[in-house]
Amino acid sequence: MYPNKSKYHNMDVKISKISENENELVDIRCHKETDSVREIAAFVKSRQGQLSGTLEGRQYGIAVSEIMYIESVDNKTFIYTAAKVYESKQRIYELEDILKPKHFLRISKASLVNLMKITSVKPAMGGRFSAVLSNGEEVIISRKYVSELKKTLRGEEI
Repeated sequence: MYPNKSKYHNMDVKISKISENENELVDIRCHKETDSVREIAAFVKSRQGQLSGTLEGRQYGIAVSEIMYIESVDNKTFIYTAAKVYESKQRIYELEDILKPKHFLRISKASLVNLMKITSVKPAMGGRFSAVLSNGEEVIISRKYVSELKKTLRGEEI
């Protein structure tokens, strides 16, 4: 291994591909369980899980990590992934409670966004902001929710 030349050092990151029939595993090897190590473990755990959604009359499990954003339109809730749009029986406020610890944030009265899918944010007209997602889609952050987004992006508690 590498000698620890200073108290502050970088972690090496290794990613290995495995076969489809093996379970995926995140293995954290550390000298000591620090706050940083606990944060990494908590983040990995927060990205696990799935929601239920309907597409063309069939029920599907949707991995939380695949969700771009969620929107409520005409009393219906839609879950958007990069490729598909599912309908959910749950209300937006119910999904907000479930997903807040999983790095989702309300951006308007009717929308939640997966913070991990935002690639850039820029000011828009009327005090609003616009966020570009990793699939190129753009969502608007309502003026009421801009300060909460800024705090979240700075790493402050909301």
